[in-house]
Amino acid sequence: QVQLVESGGGLVQAGGSLTLSCAASGRAVSAYVMGWFRQAPGKEREFVAAINRSGGSTSYEDSVKGRFTISRDNAKNTVYLLMNKMKPEDTAVYYCAGSRGLVISPRTAAYDYWGQGTQVTVSS
Repeated sequence: QVQLVESGGGLVQAGGSLTLSCAASGRAVSAYVMGWFRQAPGKEREFVAAINRSGGSTSYEDSVKGRFTISRDNAKNTVYLLMNKMKPEDTAVYYCAGSRGLVISPRTAAYDYWGQGTQVTVSS
């Protein structure tokens, strides 16, 4: 099975940018649909973005469309989330997840492997 480790979180001012990375080990990340989710205090974990195995198809939650970009480098076994024009409501723990499924899904239940998460805080 694959192990996932997120990095790149931190504190950023509103309007700023951060890039999260998700490094995979144990198996090639190219075998998985990959997604990013986030969970704010007191809220359920929610879908942010996902990318298919080849990187040719992506999907985004409405509130991040046009601001966030998911990408993958299968040669480096890494998935990225570029976050621009960040807002205080983007504050959450961000999780990388891998799915053995064949298509992109926004459902947490569709993902088989999860990282430990990285904290992102956006100050106003």
